[in-house]
Amino acid sequence: MLNAVEFQAKIQNGLIQIPDEYKQELNEGDDIKVIVLVNKKLFPKKDIIDELTDNPVQVNGVLTREEVYSR
Repeated sequence: MLNAVEFQAKIQNGLIQIPDEYKQELNEGDDIKVIVLVNKKLFPKKDIIDELTDNPVQVNGVLTREEVYSR
């Protein structure tokens, strides 16, 4: 017989803590099936352009166009 239990938890030190209200239903040695659904942020990780836009590199003085292209 299958019985479904659903809860939300945070992973701490690689372990998922079972809430107290479900511990009586889930006994040591029980065969269980675990499905993990992860809530990811909608925004992708920042790339180098995002980082530079947020934290521009400060330079002393301004380079002219000729100096930029001569390098």
